[in-house]
Amino acid sequence: MPIVKIYKMDGSEAGQMTLSDKIFGAEYNEPLIHQAVVTRLANDRQGTKSTLTRTEVRGGGVKPWRQKGTGRARQGSIRAPQWIKGGVVFAPKSRDFSKKMNQEAKRGALFSALSKKVADGELIVVDKLEVSAPKTKEMVKFVEALKLDKRTVLVMDNSDANVILASRNIQTLSTLPVEQINTYDVVANAKVVFTKAAAEKIQEVYGA
Repeated sequence: MPIVKIYKMDGSEAGQMTLSDKIFGAEYNEPLIHQAVVTRLANDRQGTKSTLTRTEVRGGGVKPWRQKGTGRARQGSIRAPQWIKGGVVFAPKSRDFSKKMNQEAKRGALFSALSKKVADGELIVVDKLEVSAPKTKEMVKFVEALKLDKRTVLVMDNSDANVILASRNIQTLSTLPVEQINTYDVVANAKVVFTKAAAEKIQEVYGA
């Protein structure tokens, strides 16, 4: 079973924690992680773009000039694509980009991504995340103490408003309740920080 150090917010050590093999010691499965990330990004797409084809543009019902004898190219409608205000060739239309992924595969991808973070030393556990006031400078001290100089997600066991507000102005820092943890947020961040309670909770939920 993976064993990780537990840190305090000031960067000092506060003990060790044994993590579940099922969640944090799973085999790395890159194709499954890729599928989960693609599914998430596809489901985030709105698919609302839409433009008009030549049959949908208003006007253009009359032939602009006679077929022959003018010396100009023959034209059937002023709403053909080559005209200003004409229709669009192969116009994009609203569509549903969403993909489906079964629950077991989603969990497998998440466990694989978390295990890779543990193996690479990019998963950190802190005893708790608390700030006395929603001030950015307090979270800056925490970031500097744990050397979180790259994009980082904080996985919390509760929605502490002070922590969320204090983190909001730090560009490389984001917060996430443990109930919403997903493969995309794990792989999109260089480091993942769990509170001890959040790590215990995810192990309890997935029966590890």
